[in-house]
Amino acid sequence: MPEYPLTVPMLLRRAERVFGRKAIVSRDSGPERVRLDWAAVYERVLRLMEALRSLGVGPGDRVATLAWNHHRHVELYFAVPCLGAVLHTLNARLSLQQLGSIVAHAGDSVVFADRGLGGPLERRGAGWETVREVVWMGAETGEGTTAGFDYEDLLLGAAPREAFPDLDERAAAGLCYTSGTTGEPKGVVYSHRALVLHAMGICMRDSFGLASDDVILPIVPMFHANAWGLVHGAALCGASLVLPGPHLRGGALLRLIREEGVTFAAGVPTVWKLVVEAWVRAPGPAPLRTAIVGGAPVSESLLRELDEAGIPAVQSWGMTELTPVGTVNRLDRREAEGWNEAERLRRRTRQGRPVPGVEARICDGEGDPLPWDGEATGELEARGPWVATQYFRGDPADPVFRAGGWFRTGDAASIDAGGSVFLSDRKKDLIKVGGEWLSSAQLENAVMNCPGVAEAAAVARPDPVRGEAPVVYVVLQGEARLSGETLRRKLLAAGWAGWQVPKPGDFRFVETIPRTSVGKFDKAALRAWLTEES
Repeated sequence: MPEYPLTVPMLLRRAERVFGRKAIVSRDSGPERVRLDWAAVYERVLRLMEALRSLGVGPGDRVATLAWNHHRHVELYFAVPCLGAVLHTLNARLSLQQLGSIVAHAGDSVVFADRGLGGPLERRGAGWETVREVVWMGAETGEGTTAGFDYEDLLLGAAPREAFPDLDERAAAGLCYTSGTTGEPKGVVYSHRALVLHAMGICMRDSFGLASDDVILPIVPMFHANAWGLVHGAALCGASLVLPGPHLRGGALLRLIREEGVTFAAGVPTVWKLVVEAWVRAPGPAPLRTAIVGGAPVSESLLRELDEAGIPAVQSWGMTELTPVGTVNRLDRREAEGWNEAERLRRRTRQGRPVPGVEARICDGEGDPLPWDGEATGELEARGPWVATQYFRGDPADPVFRAGGWFRTGDAASIDAGGSVFLSDRKKDLIKVGGEWLSSAQLENAVMNCPGVAEAAAVARPDPVRGEAPVVYVVLQGEARLSGETLRRKLLAAGWAGWQVPKPGDFRFVETIPRTSVGKFDKAALRAWLTEES
């Protein structure tokens, strides 16, 4: 058989040739929606490739984006790698200092930025020296939008390329940095081959199950781990795309879902919580057939709320290092026939089986594999054709990468006999109470299952007798009134052991819980709060 190269251009060619009339709907800063299709995007990509060349971009160069989800960002997703360059999506929620450090490490040469996100570019200092040109996108006003090029002007002045260059499927196509929750952000390089195979993996029925009749809404930002592969997956299967821009409030998303007939959407639990709250204010049917919930563990209470809103939720787990999808929890209908509703709900909180193409295992502290019995807990490891084996400009001897292509995720997990993964916690977030391990994630979900609780995040505080003790920061819903004593009694009544449940004074009621740039609870900030209290 021929060694047909698996490259990003093949995805775009298929979308244009077979599904050229499928819609690409995009929002900018205002209420208007831009309506294109895959054929129009294809033609704009060819022009953008020539515009990139005129800016001096060549094979291997890193081109950064600082942008929300819109059609221009989709065009960059294809034009940059189709030229042989490397697309580097910058996290718009990072600080100026963090962005400068990442840009310096990546060596970005050109930055495409939304005008509304222009502040960091206006104030840029150390770390941005490699950036030669800035291209501004969108019509909204913002800081730092005077110097540089206008995106649409660049396209108007560029003749479309006649063909894509020959590319090596193992060459770099994308670059994304981890959120840095376990230290400094690290860069992960994605090859053309990895992106294509990942797109194939998420299109499979037991994975995301994307299809040509889908209308896909990536709520997850396009700067967060390739938008979980949804842009490439949509091109491969020929689905329509709906892009929300910066409008991520629950009401705006729910209107977009209903008005554009969205059948598939993906986002973090906090965003889905906002959508549910919007549905409560404006109940009615939604066309969604699948709502992927990822980025953080999903609680039983949120699953119940999504069910009540008629939004079929499916949990998925992944990491930047996995391009990013690793598992999807689609229950086997025949297996589920024997479960009652409580058991079915409990099983839906698992992370699910590895998607086709990904292998998983759990290992003990010595690196030896543990059994798949649903009981043994170890560090989750993964390998596959889209799993990283080294960080960009990283140490080849980094211990998170084992021999045989295994990546150590840092997650504590068990795997049952059917291959379903259940994450108990991040290893660093486990709480050791009197020599016994307590999962902060499970404790958080138990507290969030209590009526009146909107959010809960658990961390450890030093304890002179037990070594560590759990502390839970709690955000209440609306006018709810709960005390630490009440929550403690509820957890004990639910079957939790006394040592696992915080003392009444260790339930801390707050208005908001700090979050990382990708929407996860910022445990480092919570630990800092505890340090300040002591």
